Amino acid sequence: MEIGLFTEFEWRPGADESQAFDHSLAQMVFAEELGYGAVWLAELHFQKERSVLSSPLVVGAAIAGRTKRVKIGLAVQILPLSHPLRLAEDVATLDHVSQGRLDFGVGRSGLPSQYTGFNIPLTESQERFDETLEILRRAWTEDRFSYEGKYFQFQDVCVVPKPYQKPHPPLRVAAVTEETYAAVGRLGLPIFLAVRTSSVSELERFVGGYHAGWREAGHPGRGEIGVIVPVYVADTERDAREETEASAMHFYRSVGAALLAGPRRAVGERLRRMSFDEVLKDFALFGTPERVTERLLDLREAIGYTKLAVWMNVGSRVPHERVLASMRLFAERVAPRLA
Repeated sequence: MEIGLFTEFEWRPGADESQAFDHSLAQMVFAEELGYGAVWLAELHFQKERSVLSSPLVVGAAIAGRTKRVKIGLAVQILPLSHPLRLAEDVATLDHVSQGRLDFGVGRSGLPSQYTGFNIPLTESQERFDETLEILRRAWTEDRFSYEGKYFQFQDVCVVPKPYQKPHPPLRVAAVTEETYAAVGRLGLPIFLAVRTSSVSELERFVGGYHAGWREAGHPGRGEIGVIVPVYVADTERDAREETEASAMHFYRSVGAALLAGPRRAVGERLRRMSFDEVLKDFALFGTPERVTERLLDLREAIGYTKLAVWMNVGSRVPHERVLASMRLFAERVAPRLA
């Protein structure tokens, strides 16, 4: 099983943007030193004092230059906000720069503000996602091609370079709402889940839809499941709680408020009203190495994940030094028991 570190390149209040990059790049290098198998990068726009990670492919190239072994994953690229041909070129370029270490996760994002900022209607997100994904796959696998869609039209284009990995970097699709699980299964692609706006218990309930969609479409074998989970490891349960509470509560309240502007208003209301005890019960795995290990093993039994990405700084307010300490404790005392 692959174990990776998920990051938003967190921007702590009071820090400048340069420090946010410096700290997060240091964490990426440290992850390789500790033996993590991958680092996973979000894509976030217009998120002041939360994240500076608006250009994950550029950041991925920087990580490739600082590391030698660790895989570089996108979790996830927001396809409806991208021009498909430019994205195809950039992804293939990073695949070459990293010499095939790229793992490409794609999704649509549930934050309405990201669409508003780019003046793209959220109602177009699914159709734009479908067109962009089809164009990417054709751009990477066909010497020349033409395309006639609702949003994109191309005539006899030849995208260069083609990816280092053949036919292209591993693709995985994020699922957030219950109905998207079956849709990803029908595509026959690995699925990427996240304990973020969905709880652990919801993931356990919804994952069966992915396998059902996979079977209905006649795909052989069983689809691969990756999952991002908020994880924080400390010497005591009390330390884990005290070091994360303010940050985690800021995250769930702010993301809950952001969702009120879109179709997931009910989810937003729930997140805004959660207590920290409710977060610890069903949205985050914070605690001692023994407790975190137990819960991750239970989650693996429930949903069958084969890729795990741990998110150490939910809410962007945990100091850099404490993130490093949690990363080390996880690598030394949790990861060996998950292998």
